[in-house]
Order: sequence, then structure tokens, then C-alpha cells
Amino acid sequence: MRLPGGLSVPGGGKGMGLGGILLIGLLMGGDPLQILGQLGGAGGASVTLPDVAAPEPFQASPQEEELVDFVSFVLDDLQEFWPGKVRGYQDAKLVLFRDATQSACGLGQAAMGPFYCPGDQRVYVDLGFYGELRKRFGAPGDFAQAYVLAHEIGHHIQKIRGIELRVRKLQERSPRQKNQLSVLMELQADCLAGVWGHSAGQRGILEPGNIEEGLRAAAAIGDDRMQQMAGRAVQLEAFTHGSSEQRVRWLRRGLASGNPGRCDTFQGAL
Repeated sequence: MRLPGGLSVPGGGKGMGLGGILLIGLLMGGDPLQILGQLGGAGGASVTLPDVAAPEPFQASPQEEELVDFVSFVLDDLQEFWPGKVRGYQDAKLVLFRDATQSACGLGQAAMGPFYCPGDQRVYVDLGFYGELRKRFGAPGDFAQAYVLAHEIGHHIQKIRGIELRVRKLQERSPRQKNQLSVLMELQADCLAGVWGHSAGQRGILEPGNIEEGLRAAAAIGDDRMQQMAGRAVQLEAFTHGSSEQRVRWLRRGLASGNPGRCDTFQGAL
């Protein structure tokens, strides 16, 4: 990605975005669906840096400062873009933390990966997440790293438009559809991330190869791929985010169209 002022991404720009709960939950042996039920936002220059694990003020290392700059740039751009597309859009907030932090959705922990909490309309990101994914998965590229933030802002848009509330109510009425509805939510957030990516490309922010980085990241975090990496058989009924093929397809749809109206994964189900 072409950022102003020569801003670069730490570690050569390698990283992989994730709408974060399933991946880490599986690899840590947890129940990602239980986490998903407990936890569902990044607001321009409004960045909160709490440190729950220690009383001392958060002190970013030089490498972390570069990463904070990159994350802030991406979030600023996302939240300048979406008001023109979504009526009533209000900026979310971004909380960067280490290890654990309190949210309106409960205790957020690094093992959960990045998550959006609709209760306080914030995106929570442990900075160590990027390094862990870089070492373990190798889906390089700064656009792949930006993808996680764009995906979480997609969940914020679902909150603003009332989609999140309708889905949660339908899940309560039809527990057997809980996973399927979760998949549709996640795929829509992928598509919305692609809509922003389309705009970034038109405005010259993306560089050659960036789109491929994002698509590789989407493929790397499909439910089927994650189950296989965790040493488990592929179980369609356990999917909560969608297969690799589905995630690539919906991200590609947003990238190609630039139109949030093309991101109706529910197709009248709501």
C-alpha cells in the first residue's frame, strides 16, 4: 500500500488480517462459537491504548509505534470513506492493547484475535496479533494486514444498519441457524472490506500485488483451512466464518464492484 510520508509497515509489511475469533480459538483449542456469542470499531484519530495487565502507562516500542501509525492511517481512511456510503455512519473507536482488556462485551484477550464489540462500538486489537500471524501463517502484505481492520469496520456498519441486531434475534429464535447466520455476517463483512479496497485502488493507495495479498489472506483464514490446520476434519456444520472459497469470493465481489449493495449475503433472509 502506498502510504503518505514514506510510512512503512513493520517487518516488511508482512501480516494477515482476520475477523479474528475463529482462527485463534481453534488453534488454542477453545470454542470459537462460544467466544462469538460473547463478543459481537476504529475511530480515526481516536485511539485508546490501555494496558490491563500492568498499572504502568502503555509504552509502545519503536516497532509498535510504526504499526500504530499504519493502523491509524488505515482506520482514518476507512472512516473518511464510509460516511459517503452509509447513512448515519458514526466513527467507531479503536482500542489497542496487550494481553487483555475490558470491553462492553466482556474480557477481551489476545487469544481471541481482533474483534468488534457492538456494545461499545469499538474494534479491539492486540498488537502482538500481527506478529503471531506473520510467524505462523505467512500471508504477507500490508493490504492483507489492513484487511483485518476493514473487516471489523464491516461489522460496525452492520451494527449501524441494524443488521447485527436482526441476526442476533434470529439466532435466538432459531438456534439451529446460529452458525449459518454467523457465516453470512462474516462474509458480508469481507465483502464490505472489499468495497473499501476498491476505493483505495481507485485513489492510488494500493500498489501492484496488493489485491492478491488480500485474497491470499482471505483464503488462508477460511473455516475449512483453519480446521485442517488444527488437525481436525472439515465439518461444515461448525463453520462460523465461511470456507476459503467463500471468503475469497465475497472479498473479490466487494473489490470488483465497490458497491455495498452487492454485499447482501443474506438475500432476503432477514
